[in-house]
Amino acid sequence: MTPPDTPANTDTPDASAARAPAPDRERLLAEVAALPSLPGVYRYFDAQGNVLYVGKARSLKKRVASYFQKDHGGTRIGHMVGRIARLETTVVRTEAEALLLENNLIKTLNPKFNILFRDDKSYPYLKLQRHPFPRIAYYRGAVDRKHTYFGPYPGAWAVKETILLLQKAFKLRTCEDTVYANRSRPCLLYQIRRCSGPCVGLITPEDYGRDVSNAERFLLGATDEVIGTLQAQMMAYADALEFERAAEVRNQISALSRVLHQQSMEESSLTSVRDRDVDVLAVKVQGGRACVNLAMVRGGRHLGDRAYFPAHVEDAAALTADEAEERSSALTVEQQVLEAFIAQHYLGVAPPGLLVLSCPVAPELLAALGEQTGSRITAQHQPREQRKLWLEMAEKGAQIALARLLSEEGSQRERTRALVEALDLVVEDLDALRIECFDISHTAGEATQASCVVYEGHAMRPADYRRFNIDGITGGDDYAAMRQVLTRRYAKVAEARGIAQKAGEMAADAANSVLPKALRLPDLVLVDGGRGQVAMAREVFAGLGLDLSLIVGVEKGEGRKVGLEELVFADGREKVYLGHDSAALMLVAQIRDEAHRFAITGMRAKRASVRTGGSKLEDIAGVGPKKRAKLLQRFGGIRGVAAASVEDLCSVEGVSHDLAEAIYRALH
Repeated sequence: MTPPDTPANTDTPDASAARAPAPDRERLLAEVAALPSLPGVYRYFDAQGNVLYVGKARSLKKRVASYFQKDHGGTRIGHMVGRIARLETTVVRTEAEALLLENNLIKTLNPKFNILFRDDKSYPYLKLQRHPFPRIAYYRGAVDRKHTYFGPYPGAWAVKETILLLQKAFKLRTCEDTVYANRSRPCLLYQIRRCSGPCVGLITPEDYGRDVSNAERFLLGATDEVIGTLQAQMMAYADALEFERAAEVRNQISALSRVLHQQSMEESSLTSVRDRDVDVLAVKVQGGRACVNLAMVRGGRHLGDRAYFPAHVEDAAALTADEAEERSSALTVEQQVLEAFIAQHYLGVAPPGLLVLSCPVAPELLAALGEQTGSRITAQHQPREQRKLWLEMAEKGAQIALARLLSEEGSQRERTRALVEALDLVVEDLDALRIECFDISHTAGEATQASCVVYEGHAMRPADYRRFNIDGITGGDDYAAMRQVLTRRYAKVAEARGIAQKAGEMAADAANSVLPKALRLPDLVLVDGGRGQVAMAREVFAGLGLDLSLIVGVEKGEGRKVGLEELVFADGREKVYLGHDSAALMLVAQIRDEAHRFAITGMRAKRASVRTGGSKLEDIAGVGPKKRAKLLQRFGGIRGVAAASVEDLCSVEGVSHDLAEAIYRALH
């Protein structure tokens, strides 16, 4: 399939990469010769067990053999083939099954030579909660059939804007059920005409139900029908001389008309019923990077867009181009990126029936997605009229987002280079420079936590962040906390390096390169603190036999002012002031501030858990997240739960008498 390009995973192979020894190569060739001529998926692994590439083929034997029979020379494919130590294959029934399995594996295994689209965030929805007086709410997570969901939306702002519109036009409630059930007078939203006050009986169930029905139809794109219904209702009230109610309906119509006027595309008579739910995808490739911009149209309304930046575009494009012989024509990089996005993105998100694309994609891909969802999916890459306007907007968005990314990455690369030069670091590959930074956080010695954040490939790597709970020290002793976290982080690193050195009789640097990433020593270790913290770090590293020159402390400047920080070294060098406008200091401050933020958020969460006693409920067998939430909601917090009797606890949905007794015993 397609391969990608983000700095975090750009382990670009070089000529010195470890190659499979001759016996392994002979074994691989024997395995390839025994492969069947059937559709399937293949995976390549290096000597350390890392996944290099995942691909699909109509004929496994023909496709896999092509990697080993051709002379790829010093190309990217040649570098990858030289690192293959093991292969795995899975035979499937059809090419569609192979395509779906391939992209499932790509998302799961994160191969180094596949185009990767990483997006851990789920899409937000607008939820219409089932209730005699339904509530509209922002929702993110798995959807179920119990409630009605509209979306997905490209971002939280789009959901909140829609909720605000529904409040203005239909006055639907947004309050939690527990708040709704305990109100004795209308809230502020009623006073500012954003809610009809169902909590205190200021609207009948029939009238509220009519507003809910109109809101649902509006969200589904039937705007003309909704406005027509409201106009008829307004005239009926006027004929019955109920002018106040007629004026309220008139205000609803005005609110909806303003929104439709703001989004001129919704007013267009060109928007057909089929165009109510459309995804518009535009791809832009430049400077070795790529951007896919996804614009969403739901219910005929343009909800906004979101940009995605794949990893490993250049490496993956080279490999996929070599596979193009299975297609009738060569693939452009844009097509490869777009196909990778569609295959990976829509594995977890059901696509709408129509995709408007900036370039064509394989019909087999659309057929596979349709087979997965059980519905027909069509694509159009040369649209006209309204769809053309949507695509032009998406293409412009992709161009702007990619230009911004390239500008930011260029700036980050220069900061990395400036730091390497300022500290005289010996780094073979600037793109692979890895920095780990540590910070300690607590409140008067309570809930002490240490954070470790990682900077690699010119960007912060949240997936590699770690938090450490600090125990067994005197509260507020930051030096002891730093000693503990550094020992816990690097003791295993030192042990693994020693084992690798003895096994291969190699130097420390060489041993470091063959270890898994989690056990490798970084190029630089930053600690947030001055001479005291650096002395503690030096003590830990000396005890573990690690290089002291890696340790750098970030000491606050005079008056603790930002931009006056000085760098303190563990190997005896004089401390250095880089200058307030130094690119190197900007990078150090960026990493240090991220470590501080990550430590503080962890400490606050831990402190809140300790103070509220929430962990007490978590430790009770049979009390999961949902029951815990219901208990806390029903009794107003852990103290209320502790004060409740067994009978009171039984009144909570899902809590049996035996479980209520267990909860009571645990809290007393």
